[in-house]
Amino acid sequence: MVNIDEAIIARMESYGEKFEILVDADLAADFRNPDTESLAIDKILAVEEIFKDAKKGDKASEESMNKIFETTDVLEVAKEILEKGNIQLTAQQKRNMQEEKRKLVINKIAREAINPQTGLPHPAQRIENAMNESKIHIDPFKSVDEQIKTTLKAIKVKIPIRFEKVKIAVRLPGSAAGNAYSAIHPFGEILNEEWQQDGSWIAIVEISGGLQDNFNHKMAEISGGDGETKVIK
Repeated sequence: MVNIDEAIIARMESYGEKFEILVDADLAADFRNPDTESLAIDKILAVEEIFKDAKKGDKASEESMNKIFETTDVLEVAKEILEKGNIQLTAQQKRNMQEEKRKLVINKIAREAINPQTGLPHPAQRIENAMNESKIHIDPFKSVDEQIKTTLKAIKVKIPIRFEKVKIAVRLPGSAAGNAYSAIHPFGEILNEEWQQDGSWIAIVEISGGLQDNFNHKMAEISGGDGETKVIK
């Protein structure tokens, strides 16, 4: 339950009408984050009321809600306020959200991009350094995928980098083949596979370039070091 004493105000103004709701700061921030799972509106609200002035406790009229939102349903109105209005987050909350989103951007680039000069992934620290040098600004309310595009464009002048898929040939002993599908699935797609006469299992797998090291380690792990992997040029 949201503590009303710790709630903050989310506000929206339209055609001279003002609407306010009292919400949990962290949950409201999560709601606005396009990279988090959807949240039930009633879990975010401290009280299921739409106000004209929350501090004074003045409720918005049904007439004004119908005029702007075409409904008097509190949860529907609150949802639109959260989506389109202003949320009074604290400076620390904004910094925390920004830092968390920055890490997500760095980690996804590190997973999916490679250095085209070597064909190998860039360490996350190298990507972060390039972002710092390029003075990349991360918006906590924009999606990771949206910000990756602008980030890649900026850091390309600092380091050679591009998103690329690679194909890897895999050979596993028969004893490890049973674990292959579940182990490979998080990395990418099995393009083709076949069993050999000696009982071993071979496959061609397509993964994001930045995952090569992790993929090789995983294949070694499930095969007890008896597996083989090789990038196909």
